[in-house]
Amino acid sequence: MKQTMLVVRTEALRKSFDKVMAVDGLTFSVKEGEIFGLVGPDGAGKTTSMRILTGVMLPTSGEAIVLGKNVAREPEVIKEEIGYMSQRFGLYLDLTVAENLEFYADIYGVSRRTRLEKMDKLLTFSGLSPFKKRFAGNLSGGMKQKLGLACALIHTPKILFLDEPTNGVDPVSRRDFWRILYQLLKEKVTIVVSTSYLDEAERCNRLGLLHRGKLLACGTPSEIKSLLKGTLLELITGEPRKAAGLLKKEFPQGAVGIFGDRIHLLVRDQEGSTMEIRSLLARNDIELNNLREIQPTLEDVFVSVLDTKTTN
Repeated sequence: MKQTMLVVRTEALRKSFDKVMAVDGLTFSVKEGEIFGLVGPDGAGKTTSMRILTGVMLPTSGEAIVLGKNVAREPEVIKEEIGYMSQRFGLYLDLTVAENLEFYADIYGVSRRTRLEKMDKLLTFSGLSPFKKRFAGNLSGGMKQKLGLACALIHTPKILFLDEPTNGVDPVSRRDFWRILYQLLKEKVTIVVSTSYLDEAERCNRLGLLHRGKLLACGTPSEIKSLLKGTLLELITGEPRKAAGLLKKEFPQGAVGIFGDRIHLLVRDQEGSTMEIRSLLARNDIELNNLREIQPTLEDVFVSVLDTKTTN
C-alpha cells in the first residue's frame, strides 16, 4: 500500500512582531492530495502562517518544510513549485482577464508553446471564457477571485496556498469557488486554505483550529467534532442574550453560544440540565419557545474548545 506523502510540515513554528506573538508553536502536517484548512477568526494567525509557508516571511523560530525544502533556507526554490493567492491578490485592474493570465505566465516563465493551451483550460475551468476580453476592474468580486485562482495555477503548482479566498464574496460565488477547488483535487493539486467561515471548514479533508496563534485542535471535521464531550442542546427564546447570560452563570462548565435567536449549550446530564434550564428561565420570566438536542457543528466545537482553553 502506497504511503501518503507529507508535502507540508511545521514544527514549533513561531512568529513575533515586537511583543505580539502572531504564530505560537504551530505544529501540523498536510498530506499530498488533500484540502487542509487553517480555520479561525481575524487575528488568529492564519495570514502570517500562510506567508511563512510560502516563503514570503521568515519565522522567528521553529521549522517549516514544504515539498521537502526548508522555507527559511530555500524560499525562491519553493515559490517555483507552489501557487499562492493572498488576501489581496495582485490583479491588474486595467488589464483584461486574458492579459492578466499572460502577465502571470511571463512571471512564472511558462513557455509560449504551452501557455495558450493552459490559458484556455483555466478560462474554461473557472467559467471565465466569455469574459476573457473584459477588464479585471469590471469583474464582480466572485469573478475576480476566480481570475486570481487561475493566475495562481498558470504554472501548474504542486501545492496551492489560498489565504481567505472567499472573504467578502457572495454565497453563490463561494459555492462555485469550492466546486473549482474540488476539481483541482482530481488533478492531484494539494490545497492549503485559510478561512474564517466554519461552514467552509466542513468542506476540508482535515483542518486546524487556530486562535491567537495557537493550534487548538487538528484533524478531520468528524474527529474535531468528537472532541465535544456531552450533549448539545438548542434553546429558542425571544431574549437570547439575557438567557445566555443566565445560562453561563448556571452552567459554568458548559460552553454557551448565541446564534441569532438560538442558544447552544453543552451539558453533561441532559435530563437534569433540561429541568434546570426550564426552571431558570421561568424564574426570570423568559419564554422558552423550544428546547431540543442537536448535532454539533464546528462552530460549537470551536466555542467549547476556546472556553476550555480560557478557563484552564
